[in-house]
Amino acid sequence: MNQTETEIATQPECWNRAVALARRPDAAGAAELPGAGERVAVVGCGTSWFMAHAYALLRESRGHGETDAFAASEMPVGRRYDRVVALTRSGTTTEVLEVLRRLRGVTPTVAVTADPATPVMELADAACVLEFADETSVVQTRFATTELVFLRALLGEDLSRLAVQGAAALAEPLTDELLGAEQFTFLGRGWAYGIAQEAALKMREAAGAWTEAYPVMEYRHGPISVSGPGRVAWWFGDPSGIPDGLPDEIARTGGRLVAFGRDPLADLVVVQRLAAALGTARGLDPDNPRHLTRSVILT
Repeated sequence: MNQTETEIATQPECWNRAVALARRPDAAGAAELPGAGERVAVVGCGTSWFMAHAYALLRESRGHGETDAFAASEMPVGRRYDRVVALTRSGTTTEVLEVLRRLRGVTPTVAVTADPATPVMELADAACVLEFADETSVVQTRFATTELVFLRALLGEDLSRLAVQGAAALAEPLTDELLGAEQFTFLGRGWAYGIAQEAALKMREAAGAWTEAYPVMEYRHGPISVSGPGRVAWWFGDPSGIPDGLPDEIARTGGRLVAFGRDPLADLVVVQRLAAALGTARGLDPDNPRHLTRSVILT
């Protein structure tokens, strides 16, 4: 196993630890995360942006308050929020640090990070450190999912079955049809769209694969034209949420619809495994993707 695959395999254990941490009244930084009714923005870059999108949709849809998500470089200047949450595994990403620097003394900020010895600890007003989920691979897998589990637990979600589903995802066979597919389109609704975006990113990073991601109702508005034999449309979420008629439309193109039906985070594990396997099969190094570094630090 490469390092990415090793880190993928530890996710159920990390998720359990995140849920336990969220339940502790003394969890560092947790008390500074948004309270009910606050108007909140969540920022991140790359994978962290997609986790921000998922968290924002979850928080608002569960009635906790209006919540926006932005790529850190696109955070609006002058828009007022009660609190800003910054997601950053490394704690060194330039665009995230610039947002925190700009908001210092203006808007309360809290960071969720993996490394307590980084600049984000000084720039954010508070920080939740999930050091146990940190990674050495450039490609984010377990930290991203663990931080979202932590945030979901703080929203009061029942995640008691999530680790079991994650273990099932680790055992899911990677079929020849999946390993041989030439194109993947990932689909989701609500917060699962953020997971679909992350799935597509993992396949691009680790395998150099042709992947796309869309809100499911947008799939008919053009993207379905790429579907066909040897191509996969992958649904995240309960199969009952797939729009009526869509499976038949995909079948008529000759494409395949994949829908495992677990929690979207658990099904993301299957995509992570597939991306690592495809990357290795193509002679790539999933731990160190081409043209990428662990953190984007601009000078």
